[in-house]
Amino acid sequence: MKVYPGTRAGGVVADMMAANELNSHMFLQNSSKGISQHLMLLLGGFETTTGEQWLAFRDYGKSSAADYAKVASEKLTKLSTWNSFERGQTMKRRQRFIIKLLQGALRGLAYMHDHDRLHQSLGPFSVSLNTISEREAPYLIPRLRDLAFSVSIRYSELEDSGPLTEGLWARASAASAFSYLEKRAFGIADDIYEAGLLFAYLAFVPFCEAGVMDGLSLQVSCAARLTLYCIADDSLVNAIEFLDLGDGAGWELLQAMLNADFRKRPTAEAVLNHRFMTGEVL
Repeated sequence: MKVYPGTRAGGVVADMMAANELNSHMFLQNSSKGISQHLMLLLGGFETTTGEQWLAFRDYGKSSAADYAKVASEKLTKLSTWNSFERGQTMKRRQRFIIKLLQGALRGLAYMHDHDRLHQSLGPFSVSLNTISEREAPYLIPRLRDLAFSVSIRYSELEDSGPLTEGLWARASAASAFSYLEKRAFGIADDIYEAGLLFAYLAFVPFCEAGVMDGLSLQVSCAARLTLYCIADDSLVNAIEFLDLGDGAGWELLQAMLNADFRKRPTAEAVLNHRFMTGEVL
């Protein structure tokens, strides 16, 4: 269950976000192509007498990618007393789990983009997991949630302006994206940038001991800056080894997703087909 405060507490903004999330799920779930298993399934919604908006979703588990990263980081702190073999096996399981997590999140995003919808709030808390056990990676199904900020990029709606779109289209104009085609491409690339930040988060936090990442902002403009930081920090060795897989395939993909030029960022499908995401590097 997800609740939005009533008009008296949250004002019209809360009602608008609840309605947008409801409408976004209804639109995506009514697709003739079927429902993606990498999106949360909305079962219904209702309004209480006090004006609260409630949305009901199928229960796939309460954990998020952020919960997983926190638990993984805490476990790593205890690994310092383990032997090298146990530590090595743990890192291999972690690498497989995170790649599968990213695959699921990107499949959900690709489905949304294929249906002319942007997520616009993709992050570790907006990816739901049915398990956070790395040994259960074969059964992991990541699902995107929190579609309150989702935006339609159908050509007929690109002129629409409102609280959910004005910031996006202002950034598009600043990036010289003015035509319908350019604005649509910018919106998709904007989601990819957020997916890149999610990738960076999952490439570092679960591979570092608890507290190590507190002083490092992952809001980076390009992977090159992150690389320079890592070279001088021994506490990030596990994260570096992860991104170094396949002769630096992780760095290559991360830099592409966080490219300052939105025109040079890959699509969600291209990310999924990258050798780092296909698992070839493992």
